[in-house]
Amino acid sequence: MRLWSLHPVYLDSKGLVALWREGLLAQGVLQGNTRGYRNHPQLLRFRNTDDPLGAIACYLAAVSDEADKRGFNFNKSKIGTRRIKYTLSVTRGQVEYEYKHLAEKLLKRDRKFYKLLTAARKIKVHPLFKEVDGDVEDWERT
Repeated sequence: MRLWSLHPVYLDSKGLVALWREGLLAQGVLQGNTRGYRNHPQLLRFRNTDDPLGAIACYLAAVSDEADKRGFNFNKSKIGTRRIKYTLSVTRGQVEYEYKHLAEKLLKRDRKFYKLLTAARKIKVHPLFKEVDGDVEDWERT
């Protein structure tokens, strides 16, 4: 499971669809609807909020917005109705780690999106997050 801290604009079609599916899986885990992935480290930052379901719903809404811009037809009714009105922090080290990880994937899979990612002067983060100083997050498996 990979719930990217990077803005979904950088994901190619395969990556965007995978993020949608994995985000819905994460939502199911947080709702207690599945036994798999309950202890997945990617879920810690959502679980550590005051409203985990609101946080993942906000996350999925931004993914769906990007899909809409590209003409995808993601079923928004699958997103929980709760939303949070604050942002979560993500460390600069985490953003840099994910940037490199995604660049490696895109170099093999989709040169157009690889060029988009590597041409960016400042990497945008997912709208749920605010970038702060720090190393790779403790929950990340490096």
